[in-house]
Amino acid sequence: MQKWSQFFRKNTGLSPYVWVVFYILPFYFFHSSTTYETAFGIAMIILFFICYVLSFVSKGWLVYFWTSIQIVVSTVMSIQFAYIYFSLFLAFFIGNLKNRIAFIILYLILLISTFSTVNYGLFMDNNVLFTQLPFVFLSLLAVVLLPVSTFNKNKEELLQGKLEDANKRINELVKLEERQRIARDLHDTLGQKLSLIGLKSDLASRLIAKDPSRAKEEIQDVQKTARIALKEVREMVTKMRGTKLEDEIFRVKQILKAADIEFITNYVSKPANLTLMVENVISMCVKEAVTNVVKHSSATTCSLNIHPTETEVVVEIEDNGVGIQNLNHMFNGNGLKGMQERLEFVNGSLDTQSNQGTKLVIKVPISHKQVDEGV
Repeated sequence: MQKWSQFFRKNTGLSPYVWVVFYILPFYFFHSSTTYETAFGIAMIILFFICYVLSFVSKGWLVYFWTSIQIVVSTVMSIQFAYIYFSLFLAFFIGNLKNRIAFIILYLILLISTFSTVNYGLFMDNNVLFTQLPFVFLSLLAVVLLPVSTFNKNKEELLQGKLEDANKRINELVKLEERQRIARDLHDTLGQKLSLIGLKSDLASRLIAKDPSRAKEEIQDVQKTARIALKEVREMVTKMRGTKLEDEIFRVKQILKAADIEFITNYVSKPANLTLMVENVISMCVKEAVTNVVKHSSATTCSLNIHPTETEVVVEIEDNGVGIQNLNHMFNGNGLKGMQERLEFVNGSLDTQSNQGTKLVIKVPISHKQVDEGV
């Protein structure tokens, strides 16, 4: 029944319940008519609704043919029975036409026919028309405004759809360009240095027996080149995936508020001398930790404290939830393993404490030169 109702609404523009009302309403205007006139009126009603449905399901010139018949039927019903409300159906349908010229032509024809029949009824002193004069006025107002508003709304929706398609296309092109840029950066950053590492490694392997001291120098050059390459890759990754700490804390605050978890923090501003790499890693760890709090902790409060020192930044994230039940396997899930891997990337550490709730202690050196000095 629900599928039938949806199909009906899609192909006729109105709910079946509205149709029932408009099926019954015309019979009110037949109370003083003869049997012949009543039969004629019923035939006009049936003809109108058949043409109305056909105008929705047809394509091309047939749409305008069935609409023209509806206008004729509506005009006849207005003159014969003072029933002008079929014009509301026509106003809705004409407003949904996509062809601008067809819309203008049929809209003008509808206005002329509707106003002409109403004026004719008033001129002929039609008592039925006078008794429903307020509704006639509202119907005329709807005939004037409804097609225009519906046409503009549909046009706006069409333009909005085209805009969304264009934005999707732009996003795809941006992603493609970003992939190409990353490929170029990786090639420029690593290609030459990896080739140099390969050549020097081959040379060192040949010199081990002939000239050990020269082979040692080549190995040292390989190590130096590898450190430079690693540093350049890290800088490139930081630029591509950089996340500001204040932005992440703002998002964390919103997430916890949505989860009805009280957020407590001592964060005021970013610690001094914090590199982009370290800031990015801390931001991602904070995001992962808070996600775990929301998903798994059943906590009511969550605190984030950042304590910078001269050599490192200490980040404490604590909640009053259920805690981590199995500390032996805590790094196998809930994103903790990923956090640990990120921290190792900048020579940081992660300590987890679980008693009444969970407390994560993250320590990251402000300067990560020691990571660059060794491969």
